[in-house]
Amino acid sequence: MRFFEDTRLKKKETKMNVINKTIDLGDGRTITIETGKLAKQADGSVTVRMGNTVLLATVCGAKDATPGTDYMPLQVDYKEKFSAFGRFPGGFTRREGKPSDYEVLTSRLVDRVLRPLFPDNYHAEVFVNIILFSADGEDMPDALAGLAASAAIAVSDIPFNGPISEVRVARVDGRFIVNPTYSQLTKADIDIMVGATIDNIMMVEGEMSEVQEADMLEAIKVAHEAIKEHCRVQMELTEACGKTVKRDYCHEENDEELRKAVHDACYSKAYAVAVSGTDKHARAEAFEAIVTEFKTGFTDEELEAKKEMIGRYYHDVEKEAMRRAILDEGKRLDGRKTTEIRPIWIETDFVPGPHGAAVFTRGETQSLTTVTLGTKNDEKIIDDVLVHGKERFLLHYNFPPFSTGDAKSQRGVGRREIGHGNLAHRALKRMLPDNYPYVIRVISEILESNGSSSMATVCAGTLALMDAGVQIKKPVSGIAMGLISENKGTNYAILSDILGDEDHLGDMDFKVTGTKDGITATQMDIKVDGLSYEILENALAQAKEGRLHILGKITEALPAPRPDLKPHAPRIETVTIGKEFIGAIIGPGGKIVQGIQEKTGATISIEEINGMGIVEVSGVNKESIDGALRAIRAIVATPEVGEVYDGKISSVMPYGAFVEFMPGKDGLLHISEMDWKRLETVEETGLREGDLVTVKLVDIDPKTGKFKLSRKALIPKPENYQESERPQRPPRNDGNRDRGEDRDRDRNSRNRR
Repeated sequence: MRFFEDTRLKKKETKMNVINKTIDLGDGRTITIETGKLAKQADGSVTVRMGNTVLLATVCGAKDATPGTDYMPLQVDYKEKFSAFGRFPGGFTRREGKPSDYEVLTSRLVDRVLRPLFPDNYHAEVFVNIILFSADGEDMPDALAGLAASAAIAVSDIPFNGPISEVRVARVDGRFIVNPTYSQLTKADIDIMVGATIDNIMMVEGEMSEVQEADMLEAIKVAHEAIKEHCRVQMELTEACGKTVKRDYCHEENDEELRKAVHDACYSKAYAVAVSGTDKHARAEAFEAIVTEFKTGFTDEELEAKKEMIGRYYHDVEKEAMRRAILDEGKRLDGRKTTEIRPIWIETDFVPGPHGAAVFTRGETQSLTTVTLGTKNDEKIIDDVLVHGKERFLLHYNFPPFSTGDAKSQRGVGRREIGHGNLAHRALKRMLPDNYPYVIRVISEILESNGSSSMATVCAGTLALMDAGVQIKKPVSGIAMGLISENKGTNYAILSDILGDEDHLGDMDFKVTGTKDGITATQMDIKVDGLSYEILENALAQAKEGRLHILGKITEALPAPRPDLKPHAPRIETVTIGKEFIGAIIGPGGKIVQGIQEKTGATISIEEINGMGIVEVSGVNKESIDGALRAIRAIVATPEVGEVYDGKISSVMPYGAFVEFMPGKDGLLHISEMDWKRLETVEETGLREGDLVTVKLVDIDPKTGKFKLSRKALIPKPENYQESERPQRPPRNDGNRDRGEDRDRDRNSRNRR
């Protein structure tokens, strides 16, 4: 027999240049970054691992920009695989579908740090994908997503002014923890995500339990120290991969003579508009008229070739004019001082249908916010990869195009709506009353927008909750701060209550929410290098003054929550029972609970929490709720001697009747206890099986637990009543009842069976 070797089946050894770097977190945990093994056809690819949490991040960038693109077309997508935690996705397809809110929010956190650090003249499409492939349910993967994305760019040749990283910082029992676990986070009074380069803070977002400004700054500093080490390791990784030289690109065509011509012809006119103090639409028209006039000096052919550059150069002119007006004269676009808040008007109970409503208008930003109160059946079910449970407080933010005067149709909910709604949700949720029985849905409809509609949502949300009669712990207000700076922050102006243009043309968007006693949430995006902690401290102090001013307007309009719910709001009562009674209330096949609901018109839900049964009863009026509660309490109540009960005769015997005086509990109403007069037969009373009868529990046999009932005890004793002598009965053989009574009961028991 001859054997032939098929060379086609020989496995070629794949040469892999696998590089690993490790970050020591200093508490026994490490983060490992590895490249060169997976997804090698991407421009950059890394895996990031902490414990059993593993992320793969890839980046791909187009070689050239799409003609006419004058912005950074970056797309960041964070995706979690259910297999990462050994789970199947829900739904009919059993396959991952559209991104969850958590995935969208994580994508936004990464995007907001990366986007400002690409070169200003780099306009090629860049796609960053981060995928969770493994999780242990303790370490939080969103805290590693920014590091993974930046490391993927670091091992590519895509131009980027990084690296960056992100960490979560929580304060637990007075101690700051970097990248805490899920369990640690439940006890934190500060929970923030911070993104930064080795030199500068770029992004902050999080929630707090009424902490002071100094505490938040301390948390940011702790985060930055950890991020610096992450950045140094990425720099070593770039060096090891030989990616220190980035790709050449040319995405902008420039004409310096045209740039100068635009500036010379338009700057003084634009500056005049910037200091004129006009409103949004008049100012926009005035700015547009300047560049339109400039374009008249060109032929149609020349304009076709130069319109893109003219638009870009004129944008720079507007930006310079606005910034110089603020820095040199302290004049803002709408004429306000740097610390001045726009006029505010408020109206509560604005529409009658919802359970609470308020309009909050600040300048040219307006939110109509409503509150709907619901029952347990209205809870939101969360079925994410690592988080699954129920949410009882929902806040939805909607931003229709007409709010900015745009003539276009309204599409589905976008990332911006999810992000802004989440910020307002975080601002308000810790001020809700503890153990509140209602599910709450807050909806903010932005009807006008010119700066910080998310902060208007916080203010309107507070008012709508109080209008609904929700007894919030304290009112919450919010404010957006801006910054105009030059010379690396040596000359700067902090702006309170910024306009949309000041956000777009400025260097910082810093949103802060809080009560009179401290901060509840924050979101900050920084667009420049060199922002010092001194500037941050001053911005926080100025923000506190502004939000307290706004808080005063809120409490002036509605000093406290209304004392009661609206008449058309559902009413809910909650009863705690022993878990052994849950089955008794539900009954076989749900028969008992369904019967109570049908009879009373109330809605009943039951669940076991921490070894106890929690029964929630809701209804449209007090009568239905009270009726259901009486039925439930009757089931779980313990019979007490001396109490009076409304019962139903379940069977009639020669010696008396058995009465179900409580659900599942029968007692004997002896013939001698039916009336004061002597009765020979039960039929003399007219009582029949199925009749309703009021009885008193007069005794409970300590040995057998049998119940003795009396109807006679509830009937007035006749005047001149004398006890009649009954014939002497033979001694009882069992010491409890005569043999005939035993025989009759046994016979009746057999008949019933």
